[in-house]
Amino acid sequence: MLRTRFAPSPTGYLHVGNAFSALFCQQWAEMHHAQLLLRIEDIDSNRCRPEFSTALIEDLQWLGLRWHGDIRYQGEYLDAYRQALAQLRQLQVIYPCFCTRRDIQQETARAALAPHSEDGIAHYPGTCRRLSSSEQQDRQQTGQPFAWRIDIGQALQLTGPLNWLDENGQRHAVSDSLNDAVIGRKDIGFSYHLAVVVDDAAQGISHVIRGNDLRASTGLHRLLQALLKLPTPVYIHHPLLCDVHGERLSKRNHAPSLRDIRTSGGSADTLRHMLLTGGIPTPPIWRGLASVSK
Repeated sequence: MLRTRFAPSPTGYLHVGNAFSALFCQQWAEMHHAQLLLRIEDIDSNRCRPEFSTALIEDLQWLGLRWHGDIRYQGEYLDAYRQALAQLRQLQVIYPCFCTRRDIQQETARAALAPHSEDGIAHYPGTCRRLSSSEQQDRQQTGQPFAWRIDIGQALQLTGPLNWLDENGQRHAVSDSLNDAVIGRKDIGFSYHLAVVVDDAAQGISHVIRGNDLRASTGLHRLLQALLKLPTPVYIHHPLLCDVHGERLSKRNHAPSLRDIRTSGGSADTLRHMLLTGGIPTPPIWRGLASVSK
């Protein structure tokens, strides 16, 4: 059975960019006679709120999204993520990182490395990877805060060469130049990267459909799947919805929310048609919307 998922985070109200992604997933599922599941990625207790979980379900129902089975809430599966993190520790492919964001930025500047991660944090220069086991233990015993990072080189030595399959049937090699990403965070315990591969396996996801902004993470997810002995889905990355200036529509740039469109009398039918066809309704539901970027 083919199966995909839409997996929003309840850190605010869903916006039109989220709506496009949700409808893209549903359209693909309908075309391929696949199941569409809904997952709420709520492990970040610092930013996620229950009221936003409730709101996003209401907004998706208004939008006309139809999903199969019960909703999966990440917050109910913390033990599964702890077990996965423990497996990685046993494999000795993660290490404690005591660097602050400022430490990383300063070290990157000294090494003349350019920042290029999707969340704006500079490329990690491997500072704590070079610590000896005794130094790592000493710092942990003093209670110094730390995060768990994956040692990409060590992990690939263990797994051997890896690749992943995209929607066009093309295979992409997992590069040893990947960033040593954070896998376990000191504030919430687990990173998105770890939770998402555990969830996709647990839910039997055959095709992961998500925005182009997450394409850069796919190699890391493939590596984690190999380390944890989890199946690898096919990956489909759709274009992002952009405004008239070519900027991605997101919470950061105040993209129109579904809640605002609903309360202002907007039509879900019109919104669905516009997002799936790239057409602009007349009169527009909101101003400044461009068609889907190519």
